[in-house]
Amino acid sequence: MLLNNEADAAQDELVQLIAPNGERRHHPVYDRWVADVDGEALQALYRDMVVIRRIDAEATALQRQGELALWPPFLGQEAAQIGSARALREDDFVFSSYRESGVAYCRGVDLTDLMRVWRGNASAGWDPFAINMAPTQVIIGAQTLHATGYAMGILHDGADSVAVTYFGDGATSQGDVNEAMVFAASYQAPVIFFCQNNQWAISEPVRLQAHVPIARRAPGFGIPSVRVDGNDVLACLAVTREALDRARTGGGPTFIEAVTYRMGPHTTADDPTRYRDANELEDWAAKDPIARLAGLLDAEGLLPAEVSDSVQASADDVAARLREGCISMPEPAAQDVFKHVYSEPNSWLERQQDQYERYLASFESPVSDSSEEASR
Repeated sequence: MLLNNEADAAQDELVQLIAPNGERRHHPVYDRWVADVDGEALQALYRDMVVIRRIDAEATALQRQGELALWPPFLGQEAAQIGSARALREDDFVFSSYRESGVAYCRGVDLTDLMRVWRGNASAGWDPFAINMAPTQVIIGAQTLHATGYAMGILHDGADSVAVTYFGDGATSQGDVNEAMVFAASYQAPVIFFCQNNQWAISEPVRLQAHVPIARRAPGFGIPSVRVDGNDVLACLAVTREALDRARTGGGPTFIEAVTYRMGPHTTADDPTRYRDANELEDWAAKDPIARLAGLLDAEGLLPAEVSDSVQASADDVAARLREGCISMPEPAAQDVFKHVYSEPNSWLERQQDQYERYLASFESPVSDSSEEASR
């Protein structure tokens, strides 16, 4: 690919602090953003990634067994989600798509709540204000507008918290994402646009809609951008910390393109073998985010058997609690569909509920007196 100038080449470079073989690489700009990350912190990041990979595997199994209606896997994207989410403060607010279950885990979502939407038991899995994370957004790119509006509210309140919105490479072609960046740049809103470029927008490769790196789009709106190795948890942590600091100190929005790979299907209703080359999957498997950090930990003597066993035990415990919470989840009442539609009751919704209750009642078969007598 021909580059216009040296600035383009610098912008296209991936920030990387851990090489695929686990070697620690130093960076003149981003090393300082992770200077406090010691061995114990690296072990914690490793634990997080192993645990959320197990959540993904368990949820996929639950769907295959008929316990969930659908599940959007995030296998391979653990570093992008953990690295960015662990940089956030409690009062920052997350607006995600449907794939950021790892981020939800970091925000403290109850494991059973993580399953509610995908089991069909609720329209939203959790109270957004309990964990400062909006409900799962299925409409592609809509959450970027929500995040920008929230960030404008932060400015109005004079606070220093930040809104963070997650979306995939496919969403960058949506009007909502571009409109959100216009508003964010115009008002210098404290919002981070975190694009997980996992190479596939369902069955369409990223190269179809983006002939140059996606991060190049943001400067056209007046938003600084950075490309990061999305399979490098330390680099993802560093670039997110920098963007958060910029937002908190009046520097406005940042666009982060985390270059990663969706190792599994788009959802459990998808068959990626129909459109994806097996060689491509093999190439990206060699860049696995968990194996990469494990290599660094092992090289520094930070992954002895007792640590590895403890991490695996944590993953097993989370998986068991996730499964139990999912299977034992009580079925919602039919009338629950009317809950939380509006913040206040209104006659229009009450009339619909009354009609629905009478409709359900029409299926009931009252027992006649003669039938009751016969049953005695």
